[in-house]
Amino acid sequence: MSVVIHHNPDCGTSRNVLDIIRKAGYEPMVIEYLETGWTRPQLLALLAAADLTPRKVLRTTKSPAEELGLLDPSVPDEVLLEKMLEHPVLVNRPIVCTPKGVKLCRPSETVLDLLENWPGGPLCKEDGQIILNENGDRVD
Repeated sequence: MSVVIHHNPDCGTSRNVLDIIRKAGYEPMVIEYLETGWTRPQLLALLAAADLTPRKVLRTTKSPAEELGLLDPSVPDEVLLEKMLEHPVLVNRPIVCTPKGVKLCRPSETVLDLLENWPGGPLCKEDGQIILNENGDRVD
């Protein structure tokens, strides 16, 4: 099964998701989107596949969203999309693609819904929060 993660290595959630994917036995294609940026067709395809809008993936903290005036709900999606192309950091992360679908994987454990195989348990996030118990069952 192929797995693609649009990843920010400085983000704890993104690192957790990448760790879960690898512990499940996959070696994903890692796209560091802050370096590569987005193309309009690529971002539109990801949003459509994940049934998301630019507003739903807008990163509102640790991004220039506020200074660019993008937090106002009246800002149209087309404007958000254009700004996301100019400032890739405006797109929340990580976005994961597998044959099972595409998701913005926040919180980290939502990536499990996209994986055929899960890692064995116990499995914890970087902060120690348990994701899978010792039996490999999801802990929510």
